[in-house]
Amino acid sequence: MILLECKNLTKKYGIRTALSHVNLLIEPGHIIGLLGPNGSGKTTLIKLIAGLLAPTEGMAYVEGNPVGLASKSLVSYLPDHTYLNSRMRVQDAIRLFEDFYQDFSSACAHDMLAKLDIDPSFRLKSLSKGAKEKVQLILAMSRQAKLYLLDEPIAGVDPAARDYILRMLISNYREDASILISTHLISDIENILDEVIFLQNGQIRAFTSVDGLRQKDHKSIDSIFREVFKC
Repeated sequence: MILLECKNLTKKYGIRTALSHVNLLIEPGHIIGLLGPNGSGKTTLIKLIAGLLAPTEGMAYVEGNPVGLASKSLVSYLPDHTYLNSRMRVQDAIRLFEDFYQDFSSACAHDMLAKLDIDPSFRLKSLSKGAKEKVQLILAMSRQAKLYLLDEPIAGVDPAARDYILRMLISNYREDASILISTHLISDIENILDEVIFLQNGQIRAFTSVDGLRQKDHKSIDSIFREVFKC
């Protein structure tokens, strides 16, 4: 079964091509790292799959549904920036998601908040940047979606909380779902990845299993990434 299919997916901004003829097949039951330098097209690809951008050419499908109204109920998207009203309380954001998404579990959200020591009665504006990012990640992962699109989910999170968040990602997705994670913190997440996509200049340079890549090069994914992209 194919969970996500991208066919010749292309996005242009004027004369600049952000994404060029991307073809991609993702099956359920995988955690996939979307890796590439700044400007490689990672966020553009995620937004196209989430239905926040319209492609210039090509099409993306989620469980056979063209990206649009039918696919939105299957996709849980976490952007790389704060999007919630800062005057809201955390519990208000939970109620908002509960009203908006039929597959949202407030019990799951409250459980994760407790484990990360975040008081749901606090207003978002009173939280640190890292705590706000934790809240947004909790909201995204408390849905029973089929495809989770996470854009830099742990960029502002303190190292002490990263291990729990990574365990949360593993435990909160199912065999019929997959997670696509865009990140620069490769060394922190590579142990939970099943596959990696290397994106460069808007094109897929490689899409392969993590174990196969490690066995082939006898190096960490972070080291391979740095060699490929000369970081």
